[in-house]
Amino acid sequence: MSPTSTPSDQLMSGQEAAKFLGITYHTLAVWKCNKRYALPYVKVGRLVKYRRADLEAFIEKNRVDGGSHA
Repeated sequence: MSPTSTPSDQLMSGQEAAKFLGITYHTLAVWKCNKRYALPYVKVGRLVKYRRADLEAFIEKNRVDGGSHA
């Protein structure tokens, strides 16, 4: 990480992103290929990278609030 970058700017490999999301790399690859979720990625040459901030936003967007079960 460069001295001016922040953790949210950090680029992660597909393996790291999958681990961060708690899914397998294969699942992440299927989501990307099928465009199941609008999960942004960055192309660095032929490599696919994911920004930590985008992964955090994805988690927050897909958060489901539990309702009360009275």
